[in-house]
Amino acid sequence: MNTAKAAARVRAKDTVNPLQAAAALAFGLILALAAATLARAEEAIIKAHGFAEFGELKYPQGFDHFDYVNPEAPKGGELSISAVGTFDSMNPYTRKGRAGALSSAQFESLLVDSYDEPGSYYGLIAESLEYPESQDWVIFNLRPEAKFSDGSPVTADDVVFSHNILLEQGLKSYAEAVRKRIPKAEALGPHRVKFYFSPDFPRRAMITQVGGTSVFSKAWFEADPENRRIDEPRLDPGIGSGPYVLESADVNQRIVYKRNPDYWGKDLNVNAGRHNYDRIRVEYFGDDVAAMEGFKAGVYTLRPENNSKNWATNYEFSAVELGHVIKGEFPDGNVPPASGFVMNLLKPKFQDIRVREAMQLAFNFEWTNESLQYGLFRHRSSFWQDSPLAAQGLPEGREKEVLEALSDQIDPSILTSEPVMAHASKASRPGDRKNLRRAMTLLDEAGWTVGDDGMRRNAQGKPLKVEFLADSPTIERIVQPYAANLRTMGVDAVLNRVDYAQYTSRRREKEFDMISSAYSMPLEPSTGLYQQFGSEAHEYSVFNPAGLADPAVDALIGNIVDAKTQEELRANARALDRVLRAKRFVVPTWYLDVNWIAYWDMYRQPENLPPYDTGLLDLWWIDAEREAELKAAGALR
Repeated sequence: MNTAKAAARVRAKDTVNPLQAAAALAFGLILALAAATLARAEEAIIKAHGFAEFGELKYPQGFDHFDYVNPEAPKGGELSISAVGTFDSMNPYTRKGRAGALSSAQFESLLVDSYDEPGSYYGLIAESLEYPESQDWVIFNLRPEAKFSDGSPVTADDVVFSHNILLEQGLKSYAEAVRKRIPKAEALGPHRVKFYFSPDFPRRAMITQVGGTSVFSKAWFEADPENRRIDEPRLDPGIGSGPYVLESADVNQRIVYKRNPDYWGKDLNVNAGRHNYDRIRVEYFGDDVAAMEGFKAGVYTLRPENNSKNWATNYEFSAVELGHVIKGEFPDGNVPPASGFVMNLLKPKFQDIRVREAMQLAFNFEWTNESLQYGLFRHRSSFWQDSPLAAQGLPEGREKEVLEALSDQIDPSILTSEPVMAHASKASRPGDRKNLRRAMTLLDEAGWTVGDDGMRRNAQGKPLKVEFLADSPTIERIVQPYAANLRTMGVDAVLNRVDYAQYTSRRREKEFDMISSAYSMPLEPSTGLYQQFGSEAHEYSVFNPAGLADPAVDALIGNIVDAKTQEELRANARALDRVLRAKRFVVPTWYLDVNWIAYWDMYRQPENLPPYDTGLLDLWWIDAEREAELKAAGALR
């Protein structure tokens, strides 16, 4: 029986008094609620060994190992890598100072991602998960054998505690977003934990959000709650359940992690062929020049390279010529980071899009790439460069429909034009005269006119000053000619290179005009977009360096998160890409579709490396015989 039928019966009897009518309506409502509750109770419950955002999991229940690992990889040896800068904490979640490299690697999560399936996750601490088709909640069944490094069991209470402490003491932007979407977590038993999801938000990525949360030891934190906070720096990293534990940390010198011989998860199928080193050592250097020299000398032995000058000119030393050091290029199937010079939109001078376009036009990628980067890079235009999510041509199909629904919130030209592309410049000189003239015209139109001293000022006489905040000499050499172009246009452009601690602090507080930054853009974007581009936390989210806040962008993010099919996700992502590019808040720079990795010839890797991770930390291993040969030859210490 439903409410409408109950009401009809009341109306059919003229002799029924108001009290009887009210009682009948109440009875009908009770029956309706009971029916809805029964339907909900009968909703199919899915129990699985993993979770895929779209489609089916590649690996079945009980699979032996991931296809991309070498299950026979030998264990032993040491991975040694470098870090540039400083650190003053081994707490990776601190809001103050800088955390040490790899300090979060000691903590595991309920699920682990697959390196050959975007958006697919498998049980790690969790043996399985259960959820209704509606995904209103999820239950994780923890592995009873899971243990922290001190031998204590990982329990549902630890999972709930970890979730809650990140909300109480974690980053404000993260905590506020998660609290609204995940209102409750509870332990149903020692090894069973349930998360509830708010009805006000789409379900996509809710399960992977909680499944990817680091799990801490509740007992460790509660033993000294004043000195063991998530938001404060400390050199004691706490207790995790991962394969490595901290061996030593010499501040600003080196960090050493060692394999936990009693690691509980070493025989899991998701860990087969992984975590092959006995030790991982991170050597710290004051700058990249010193780090490069350290690599040449064998102070450390594996170096992911991101400096084109180094890659082109600094690997001509004898160890390379003798074959002791390998220069490797490994394909990268990920979306290239959306790198560029980001403008802080919280600054009034960048509110006018004509100013932002002028800032873009002043950068000469072609000259920069040919003269400073040895022609090794490509120019980026899209936030999802070279992927199915990149906007191309005129909007059509579902993408066009999505944009038409937002026609009152977007520039009308977005619907009738191709997406904004990075401008082309002549490589013959640092400043492209045509682009600079166009940029100066835009600044004139925006009210920033040139005075007798050649400097631009607004109607109030305030000069147009732009500070580039940097902490790296690599970026400094790129910014200098760019800033010179701006000064040619009458902009008071300065480069301010500060120490690492000051840079981190100012970036967090958004105390900058422009910085070099990069947005990590996954192939299956979801709730992370809210923190990168959403209005909700734009004034303080460290993941939204531009401080972007726009209703059309918010709507498109909502569509992406709410997408039920990959086709719907891609159409909305292309629309979002088109809108973001039209905002012109980033001066797009460069990208690569390969990973540059130099390493001493004692490292080995699986034959079929996965497309979405090079696996340096967990798939590669040491060839002990070759290492001994290098040492015997005097090439390594």
